[in-house]
Order: sequence, then C-alpha cells, then structure tokens
Amino acid sequence: MPGGGSLMEKSAWIAGASGLVGQELLRLLLEDSRYSAVCALVRRPLGISHPKLQEIVCDWDRLKETADVPAADDVFCCLGTTIKKARTREAMYKVDVDYPLALARLALTMGACHYLLVSAVGANPRSRIPYSRMKGELEEQIKRMPYEAASIFRPSLLLGDRAEFRLGERIAVKVSRAFSKLTRSPLPASLALEARTVASAMLEAAQRRNGGVNIYDPRGIKEIVKL
Repeated sequence: MPGGGSLMEKSAWIAGASGLVGQELLRLLLEDSRYSAVCALVRRPLGISHPKLQEIVCDWDRLKETADVPAADDVFCCLGTTIKKARTREAMYKVDVDYPLALARLALTMGACHYLLVSAVGANPRSRIPYSRMKGELEEQIKRMPYEAASIFRPSLLLGDRAEFRLGERIAVKVSRAFSKLTRSPLPASLALEARTVASAMLEAAQRRNGGVNIYDPRGIKEIVKL
C-alpha cells in the first residue's frame, strides 16, 4: 500500500476540505482510526490543528509542481464552485473539471488506489445544462483512468451550513425542511441530502473499495450509510 499503510491503517488526500461536504469528510477522516495520515491540499490554511493532519498549500494551476506531497491510498475530491463565485464559465470549468483531473493524475502517479469524487445528479457530458455537462465530462475522464477503484457520488440538493450565501439553495433548504416537518416523514432521497451523509458515504465506500467504477445516486448514497 502507498505510504506503508495497511487495510487497517491507511493514508488519504482530501481536496475541497473547506467546502460543505469536505468539512464533514475531513472531520470524519481525522476521527477514523483506520487512517494514520490525512493530507489536505488547500489554497489557504484551514486553521485546523490535528496530529494526523498535514496541510499543503498549493497552486492548483501548477499542482504537479507541488513539493512534499506524501503518497496516499485513498483520494477524496470535494472540489466545486458556482458561476456566481467563479464569475465566468471558463473559471468554473477549471475548478469543477481541470483541478479534479489534475488531482487524479498526480495521485495516480504516486500510487493511489481509490479515487472518490463528489459529482452531481444529472451529470452528463451531452447535457444542455452547462453545469451538468461539466460534471459529466469530468466523470467520463475519471472513468478512463486506471485506478483500482473509482467511486462517484451524485448528490442533489445539499443541506448544511455554508460559509457562502446561495439564495436558491437557501430557499430549497427551507422548503425541504418544511416538507419533512409537515409530512412527518424523511425527505425523498431525490430531494435533499445532508452534507454529512455524503461524507459518511464516501468514507464507507473507501473501506469497501469495490473494484472498477461505482456510481452512487442520492438513493445509493443513503443506502451505503444505511439510512
């Protein structure tokens, strides 16, 4: 295993650790005794201190030039942005497609076995919706990489506390939670997922390491964590 790990003691990379799913996933990885080392690739320090955590501040446009990156068994990619934040389609494409691919290529050259990616419901390289098309193009390229295992997670609406304000998502969250309260039933799997549920599913899939490409839609994400 890369980094001298074993089935009970592995190492991991995480990208996008400041995001909604990434924050939850980083916390789970640091608490998990199966991981002896966690490397967070970040644009700026997270302000977190933990004996297992190594932060590496990197330039995503020159990722392969990043020094002192340790080998890893599992690579978790939670990178993503919005058109409002990126401002242009080209800038958004960099974050949502180019950077996850650069991460996957670098990890592969360093012996990583399993790549775990947060994508989105509706990902399709032939979609008329730019966001869905971006995610679909990314998925297709990841599928062609010679990883022992690739796990792709396609959540829909994500529930959780974001640092940034997203009006459309905020309204959807309120509607979703109101629906759950009024009907006294869980939200439909296709409607919304808590970010911690997606993070838990990624961690569980990493331990299973089913060979080849595995895709988890919202229902599959809930099933893998037995919700």
